[in-house]
Amino acid sequence: MAPCDWRAVDFIADLHLQPHEGATFAAWQRYLQHTQADALCILGDLFEVWVGDDALEEPGSFESQCSTLLHAAAQRLPVFFMPGNRDFLAGSAFAQRCGLTALSDPTVLAWAGQRILLSHGDALCLGDVDYQRFRVQARSLAWQQQFLAQPLGQRRAQARSIRSQSEARKQSGAWYADVDGPSACQWLRAAGASTLLHGHTHRPAEHPLADGLARVVLSDWDCAATPPRAQVLRWHAGGGFERFCPLAP
Repeated sequence: MAPCDWRAVDFIADLHLQPHEGATFAAWQRYLQHTQADALCILGDLFEVWVGDDALEEPGSFESQCSTLLHAAAQRLPVFFMPGNRDFLAGSAFAQRCGLTALSDPTVLAWAGQRILLSHGDALCLGDVDYQRFRVQARSLAWQQQFLAQPLGQRRAQARSIRSQSEARKQSGAWYADVDGPSACQWLRAAGASTLLHGHTHRPAEHPLADGLARVVLSDWDCAATPPRAQVLRWHAGGGFERFCPLAP
């Protein structure tokens, strides 16, 4: 249950922050420093990849720079973080270092007389069978222990290889599965919520589901794109959802 004195809650996802995407990083930094929301929920894939919380200890690392910004923001407003398919290895040390409150996937947010279900969204993309198989494997304790036992440099190299494969798939025009509607409805009914809010699919819109249910999809961020993408979804108490772009200085 969220505090009743909140006036607005912001939601972002799929920023895919990485060192060579300076424009997106700068827009995110500017947003964190100036948002007037009472709380911020980051629904996964804040980072292009997260190879382990020990990356925070590497002097001058990109991860360390990001954690400094998150920690500063968390001093002004509550910041909630739900891992996505790119940064699912972000653990308790990351949350503690940044002053974040970790969210499980899915999580119900009850506020302003409503209940919305929050998720990154990847678990509902059932049509991507290969990914779902990998997701089960990568969420296992054994897989994570084996991966994190490798030297940090080796993990970074593996992450670069995975990113290259992903980029090649995107450039080929490969089809990506969307959220499965009946499964989304099942989640909503089980949670006693009428709206599912998620990221992952990079298809920002509001989609009606069966029986008056709905899902609201967040935008990804890419400030190097034409036109640039950087969208925040703000939920106003009693006023519904508002989408806005925080790119202006």
